[in-house]
Amino acid sequence: MKSTSIKEIVVLVFIIGLPFLYLASIYESLPAVIPTHFNYKGEADGTGEKSTLIVVSIFMSCVSVFTYLIIKNANKIDPKKNTQSPELLQKIAYMIVVFLCAILLVIIQSSKTGSMKSNQFLMPLIGLLFAGLGNFMHSIKPNYFIGMRLPWTLEDPENWRKTHQLGSKIWMIGGMLIAVSSPFLPNTSGFIFSMIVLSVMVVYPIVFSYRLFKKSKAE
Repeated sequence: MKSTSIKEIVVLVFIIGLPFLYLASIYESLPAVIPTHFNYKGEADGTGEKSTLIVVSIFMSCVSVFTYLIIKNANKIDPKKNTQSPELLQKIAYMIVVFLCAILLVIIQSSKTGSMKSNQFLMPLIGLLFAGLGNFMHSIKPNYFIGMRLPWTLEDPENWRKTHQLGSKIWMIGGMLIAVSSPFLPNTSGFIFSMIVLSVMVVYPIVFSYRLFKKSKAE
């Protein structure tokens, strides 16, 4: 096995292992029944046995590993083979794994405290994820796994390029706006604000891309 592969495994085990270490450190102090589901206000609206956290942790870890492998090997399984920089794919894969493990830490902490402070933890994490993806978006080449995979972007490399250049800026700005603003807003208004910003971040590049498509057809 190559040393680079060993390093990847060590890094993955370290990142994925952090939530398990935290859960192990607090598991005995948890009550037998804990909150397992929260509404948009961050209030617990479902309960279960504390062993549920172990199941959730294993499931999230499996999702993290699966997602990492899919993204890292996108060049091998995508019909548009060998289009992405391997270094870029690995950075994105690591970022997704870190995000999922951070979400798991929030879930564990919320089950311990009895409430989910979504504006202080969850929404900033989502904002940082979009900002991070935006930082890489302009470098992503046409493919079927990562990016804004719309019929007209996949058909037209120029449409893909312009859409992702715009999306890169919008996602970075919008993501940082959510990450910085949401901790200072009440739960309900912070959630609504974040959803509005996210909607604009997703919808506007799609509309922009479609208009480019219609313009090119007309010409």
